[in-house]
Amino acid sequence: MSQRAQQNYIPALTGVRAMAAYLVFISHFAYVFDEKFPHSVQRFFNEFHIGVTIFFVLSGFLIAFRYFDSFKLTKDWFKQYLKNRVARIYPMYAILTVGAFIAFYFTNNQIVTAGHNPIVMFLMNIVFLRGFFDQLKFTGVAQGWSLTVEECFYFSAPFIFLVATRYKKFYIQPIAVTGLGAVLVLIFSHVNWYGFFGNFTFMMLYTFLGRCFEFFAGIQLALIVRKQKMDGSSKKKFTYLGFFMIFFCVWIMSTLTIPKGQEAGLHNPFGIITNNYLLALSIALFFYGILTETTLLKKILATRFVELLGKSSYIFYLIHLGYMYTFLHNGFNWLNDYTFTLYDKWGVEWHSPFEYDSLNLVYAFIVLNIISITLFKLIEEPLNHYIRKSDFLIKNKARNPENESAKIKA
Repeated sequence: MSQRAQQNYIPALTGVRAMAAYLVFISHFAYVFDEKFPHSVQRFFNEFHIGVTIFFVLSGFLIAFRYFDSFKLTKDWFKQYLKNRVARIYPMYAILTVGAFIAFYFTNNQIVTAGHNPIVMFLMNIVFLRGFFDQLKFTGVAQGWSLTVEECFYFSAPFIFLVATRYKKFYIQPIAVTGLGAVLVLIFSHVNWYGFFGNFTFMMLYTFLGRCFEFFAGIQLALIVRKQKMDGSSKKKFTYLGFFMIFFCVWIMSTLTIPKGQEAGLHNPFGIITNNYLLALSIALFFYGILTETTLLKKILATRFVELLGKSSYIFYLIHLGYMYTFLHNGFNWLNDYTFTLYDKWGVEWHSPFEYDSLNLVYAFIVLNIISITLFKLIEEPLNHYIRKSDFLIKNKARNPENESAKIKA
């Protein structure tokens, strides 16, 4: 790895990816905590979807940190930029999406297609278009809706940088982008087209136009720290202040009334404001602390093991719901039944290690991490390197510094 690449790579931020993915995992299985805990605890964990916001702010930071000072809107630069983004995001998403539709063929799980033509839904998923439609956003790999938001940012980032540098218009951009989303809702909310920008809640929570501020918060952070020494010498406490503010935002959302037909305080109008704006700023503050301070939390996030978990967290995020988790869940149920069958033969009345949902969730968490690390090592990482070194989109140059410095895990 070149010296420039080493300067761009921040191990603790890779560890943050694991933390974000695990928060999302907890939010999707928060119902488990309702068994032995007060309902308020379950409500609190239910708002751990904030892991998605962490991903968005982190993406904004990394792309700006890597490209803001070097972007050139030339054909070759844009091809190289897209090549790096495809290598990072697309291979595992495509593989797991194919797996979801193969599973649909055998299980006929209508969640995968939302009751629509499976071929059309597959095509909508494989090119990220499903994320623009409220009724289709959870088809395929359900949590993959966020990748539509990410891809929109990736395509927009060079133009955001251009407007910021050439026209000195940075702060007005998130207002303009979200304003465009509002106009689309006003136009298409009266058109019955699978919920394409069909309402303001969908636009604000599931599209780049509504969630762009999170990326802009990350970009602004990059602009602040790019000329600073990130040697960890700062004695301020921004890491823990930001960390506290993040979970203060979670608490706020957990106290809000959940709108009818929704599942979290996030969907409350005040929840949207808290998640998209106050939380984004809190995460940026937390990242600033990670970048400039040396704390115990930073050291933990930068350890080799947590770094590995962070590198494989993209796969974990994509498989923690859907056919792979369902397979594990059904497997634990089978093991539970088989265990009690053995107990009956032995004439004993023991507890089964698979009879508790909370314990099975721990088993699933461990197995999913093992699968994620395995797929990362055997498939994702090799494909990433192969595509970057290939002639896909643009002919590879062995000593191309742009391709080399692209080793930052953005």
